[in-house]
Amino acid sequence: MSTARQYSHEDLITHLTRTTPLGPGEAARVVAEVVAYFSEPIEEFVRRRHGEMKSRGGTNEQIFPAIAAELSARPVAAPELSLRQLRRIVYG
Repeated sequence: MSTARQYSHEDLITHLTRTTPLGPGEAARVVAEVVAYFSEPIEEFVRRRHGEMKSRGGTNEQIFPAIAAELSARPVAAPELSLRQLRRIVYG
């Protein structure tokens, strides 16, 4: 991990301990979880979300537009993928 990135995380951890009831260890774990969540590769995110939505009874007609919307709303937005590209990630 680069020094700038470590500093950035340390700064965020310090900010969280100043502005929330979290201690330094808890804040570090929260930051690590958030960084890991948003570092998930697009293909894994699409497959995971498809599986989650499918298990709750969603249809592909509902799921793929929802996943496309979620991808565009991520802090570091993924490239725009067509519904066909999303289907290909899930089904090959």
